[in-house]
Amino acid sequence: MSEKNNQYDLLSEPNGGSSSSSTSEYELLSNPDQGFPVQIVKVTEDRLFELDVPALESILLRETIRDVPVVIVSIAGDFRKGKSFMLNHFLRYLKSGLSGDDSKIFQPDDWLSDEKAPLKGFSWRGGCQRDTTGILMWSEPFLIQTSPDERVAVILMDTQGAFDSEYTVKDSATIFALSTMTSSIQVFNLMHNLQEDNLQVLEVFLEYGRLALESTPQKPFRKLVFLIRDWSYPYEHSYGFEGGVKLLEKKLELKETMPEQLQRVRRKIRDCFEEVTCFLMPHPGSKVATSQEFDGRIQDYDPSFLEYLKKFVPNLLEPKNLVPKEIGGRSVTGKQMLEYFKVYINVFAGDSMPEPKTMLEATAEANNLTAVALIKEMYDTKMEMICGGTQPYINPNTLESNHKDLMQFCLNEFDSIPKMGGSEYSVSYRENLEQQLEQAFEYYAAHNKSKNIFGVFGTPLILLCACFICFITGRMIELIGLQKVADLLVSIGTIDLALLIAYVVGRYSGNYPGFVSMIDYISEEIWNSQSLSLRNFLILLRRRAWICYKISFKLKRSER
Repeated sequence: MSEKNNQYDLLSEPNGGSSSSSTSEYELLSNPDQGFPVQIVKVTEDRLFELDVPALESILLRETIRDVPVVIVSIAGDFRKGKSFMLNHFLRYLKSGLSGDDSKIFQPDDWLSDEKAPLKGFSWRGGCQRDTTGILMWSEPFLIQTSPDERVAVILMDTQGAFDSEYTVKDSATIFALSTMTSSIQVFNLMHNLQEDNLQVLEVFLEYGRLALESTPQKPFRKLVFLIRDWSYPYEHSYGFEGGVKLLEKKLELKETMPEQLQRVRRKIRDCFEEVTCFLMPHPGSKVATSQEFDGRIQDYDPSFLEYLKKFVPNLLEPKNLVPKEIGGRSVTGKQMLEYFKVYINVFAGDSMPEPKTMLEATAEANNLTAVALIKEMYDTKMEMICGGTQPYINPNTLESNHKDLMQFCLNEFDSIPKMGGSEYSVSYRENLEQQLEQAFEYYAAHNKSKNIFGVFGTPLILLCACFICFITGRMIELIGLQKVADLLVSIGTIDLALLIAYVVGRYSGNYPGFVSMIDYISEEIWNSQSLSLRNFLILLRRRAWICYKISFKLKRSER
């Protein structure tokens, strides 16, 4: 996929089609009926995985979802096992549910009613050659109301198949790791049966999960669904979730005769995922599996496959089952998920799989950084309400007092946010947050100062008053015969007038900023000193008046 003029080339669909014109700008797409797959993780010529940050930002940073909890539904598994084919049914179901006039209400109709419509969306095809590389996301998130007070953004994610002849085991493990670490619903696509080696693939993430549980009581992963395709033993375990759960219980059963490693994997699966389930799917039919012309038309599906497809997809994606991604006990928003992707791609950039401890540290780092960003945004929002662009000038002492109160509130909020790594790990991030808030206050203080009418007219007014005083005083002194003193005052007034003219020209032309700043500083110091003297004089005058009042009051009483 190439990037040009902020446009993303669209991936080909089966039969050489495409989901849209390649000249369509992503930003113009706002309807979930539109959209196309966007490659967010690319495979370089050196077989390294590279995150396409602009492509990911175009999805996660859009205004509609940047601050909304995200539900990433990802599918992973061996190559050429129908992952993209199945994911397009997820896409079809979600589109059908949000195709009405009110796109906020999820009301899926008979999403498989058109038997002659080809299956479109993520690129897929039959055969034995790889079709998907890297990691792809659907460009259009689906905003769904899951409860009266909660709305989530559902994002579909496709991954390249694992364990083929072109990529190493480490490459396959990296893709599976990124998928599991970032998704909240992970569909593990398997063929025929749930084998022991399928469980072993999860072990590296389960060890990460065990370490994560030591720093936070929340389970690190949300939902894992084993999707067993082409299940051939319905007489032992029936198709669907019921048979799948029974098979899963049997496979995860702990036996004393098992080696310790196998027992450990089974315990960790239960401990690290909030929900683990399994679905047994029948074979889709001979035409689906063998016909080169098959393009995903429902009429070509085996009736039993179609029956259970209608059960699996709605159950997986109905609003009550959509669980947002959580890290450290808090839902992850679109813009926060972007930071996690950046951190994870760096962790997996080496030549070998990272240690679970390294993965945990990376997650804790991103977790604390997102907490800092959240509190900083909270501070900015409150300060904008206090002294933002539309607010009037307020006393600097009042502003500083508000800042101190707000800063303490923000730091308390930061401390209250559950964070991975514990309080000791968060100390440096808390200090960094304090520095950011102090720097932000300097900006707001300067912005508030610029609103002060004295900041605009104060310096010219002081220079003009000084000039006027010098000329008037000189004239008066000249009348009493002190000509030399009068000439000196007139000269000072003339210089002051020249400074005023130069200041006005420099101020409003933008030239000589150093000279203008120096004159502003001197004028402000003169104003402050004179203001202090005037204030002291008024205080003294008030005290003298109060003493005189008391004396006169006592004299009147004594006369009586």
